[in-house]
Amino acid sequence: MKPVDPGLLRASRPARRHLAATGVLAVLAAVVIVAQAVLLARVITRGVDGVGLEDLTPTLLALAGVLFVRALIDGAFDAIGRFGATRVMSDLRGQLAEHLLLRRPGIEGRERTGELAALAVQGIDAVEPYFARFLPQLALATTVPIAVLLWVVPTDWISALIMLVTLPLIPFFMALVGWATQAQTERRWRTLSLLSAHFLDIVRGLPTLRAHVRTDAHGEQLAIVGERYRQETMGTLRVAFLSAFVLELTAMISTALIAGAIGVRLAEGKLGLEDGLLVLLLAPELYMPLRQVGAQFHASADGLETAMALRSALEQPPTVIECAPAERTTAAPDASWQTISFEDVSFTYPGRDVEVVHNVDFTIEPKLTTALVGPSGAGKTTLAALALRLADPTGGVVRCGGTDLRELAVADWRSQCAYLPQRARLYAGTVAENLRLGRAAATDDELWDALLAAAAAELVSELPQGLETVVGEGGRGLSAGEAQRIAIARAFVRDARLLVLDEPSAHLDEESAAAVDSALDRLRRDRTTLLIVHRPSMAARADHIVRIGDGALVEAPA
Repeated sequence: MKPVDPGLLRASRPARRHLAATGVLAVLAAVVIVAQAVLLARVITRGVDGVGLEDLTPTLLALAGVLFVRALIDGAFDAIGRFGATRVMSDLRGQLAEHLLLRRPGIEGRERTGELAALAVQGIDAVEPYFARFLPQLALATTVPIAVLLWVVPTDWISALIMLVTLPLIPFFMALVGWATQAQTERRWRTLSLLSAHFLDIVRGLPTLRAHVRTDAHGEQLAIVGERYRQETMGTLRVAFLSAFVLELTAMISTALIAGAIGVRLAEGKLGLEDGLLVLLLAPELYMPLRQVGAQFHASADGLETAMALRSALEQPPTVIECAPAERTTAAPDASWQTISFEDVSFTYPGRDVEVVHNVDFTIEPKLTTALVGPSGAGKTTLAALALRLADPTGGVVRCGGTDLRELAVADWRSQCAYLPQRARLYAGTVAENLRLGRAAATDDELWDALLAAAAAELVSELPQGLETVVGEGGRGLSAGEAQRIAIARAFVRDARLLVLDEPSAHLDEESAAAVDSALDRLRRDRTTLLIVHRPSMAARADHIVRIGDGALVEAPA
């Protein structure tokens, strides 16, 4: 296991800056440590020789200054470590979110969600001790021994020789510990990912589990996986504690050897007191950074394991590729007036060999509703994702007014689109905040107009705080039909030119479905619409019908 992952440094600019700042501080710390030992040995020797306080005052002031500077450097190490770790964690989470939301948005539900959640939360949290504690100690372990040896060699070559012989023992034992720690950490990470995925599946499937009286059985499975994770964690801590003991013992024996050799030569008069004191003071400083690196090695293992998992996630091929600014079409075509055409379109999800859709040709006419009809798994939702540029075709082309959508800036095209999925998602926040996801600058009057058009004005007016009522996680609970109507109101607020409606009333009761369908009829009026449906009654409202089966066109538009 490498103590520093080059891939992590390449991926994160804050990580590179943090490492550079830590290196500069480490060099300053090495100089100060040597200066402190030199001044302290001089003060003690002159005090033993009977030198008066007046003559010692300049040396004492210099020593006080060096101690003050060392305290500042120690504080800077702590501050820069924590600040740098926070910056790196934020940067890595941002990269992961950007990759998943902007470059791979069309793969929702096809990723190992539990593992990604564990990586984004507990995984990246493991980076903090790695940057805040391990890397500073690693920088000191690189610079301090070099500075100490450079000073000791001309002063006492015998002690320097002992240092050179014993110093590699600590890295040797660290390497042995590293191999054990890496295997233990990998097992712990796999167990954590399994626990996260299992827990997420259980939370999502609670209604089904309750209906089949299987909650207790899955609770027992969670307990089993949790116990495995506890055992792996305790195993990692056990290795860390034992490694710290071995490294401490090695450093103590090495320091004792140096002290014994110095004592013998002092007694024989072959070494001066000041030189002997200087070497004795520097010996613990030589081994201290390496001991601390060993003590923090488990933090390195967790952090590097996270780095490898993160790099694997970021290296997943994107489903949407943003073209360079120089290659972009100057302006996105208007979906309200231009035909959207699918020309021999095929798509394969990354990592799979089978095409989800293949050789599909149809058009979406402006200001009309085109319905995609077909059984589950036929590829309807994939075609909707291609229309929204949540994914790009792996074969063929999607055009608007003759312009390949891949020649447009992704944000420019999506800015004129609105998407309403089967199950509307309301985020933790007020009703107004959820509606303004459609258009941030919308006024309260515009929000009420949208709610009125979506048949949701009465619903919101009856909420305790109206538009300021908190909904979503931890807020006021809403039924599926109520949430869907607020989502339709959000689409009204957006005033999009292209609507993509993915069976928005499929999971509602008849009364709620009728209200939603009526609101959708108003929403679709004078807008280009792609409608994904199962129910024939909803498909009958479309101007054109395209039938899809097994990823291919079954019937030309009707």
